[in-house]
Amino acid sequence: MINIITAIISTIGALAILFASIGILRMPDFYLRLSVTVKASSLGVGLLLICAAIIFPDDASVTTKAIAIIFFLIITAPIAAHMIARTAYFTGTRLWKGSVIDELDGMYNKATHELQSDPNDAINKSTSRWNDQIADTEEETM
Repeated sequence: MINIITAIISTIGALAILFASIGILRMPDFYLRLSVTVKASSLGVGLLLICAAIIFPDDASVTTKAIAIIFFLIITAPIAAHMIARTAYFTGTRLWKGSVIDELDGMYNKATHELQSDPNDAINKSTSRWNDQIADTEEETM
């Protein structure tokens, strides 16, 4: 019975990692690629580590290490992805042309590197619907 459970969990984990790798190829811009990769790969690696903990129930060090790795993965992966995406946005990585809204438009002061949180205090809020951060062509998002 344990073998069947382990096979099911490891298959789901491997499929999640496969979906993450397919997402890198299929998503149109950097931000969507980053999102799908972090979410799916964290799930896949977490499930594979759960399988390792199930396979070695007598060895407490394997189970403890697997739980610790899952814990730190769940804590650090979203934070790292957020910081990478924020840095990419501030350095000028373009959004996909199909992006509907850019909520950071006008909120970032490039001279002082400050981010405003209140839309009323926005530095130079764009009056147009589309700002310079959204790409005009597919090639700009590659």
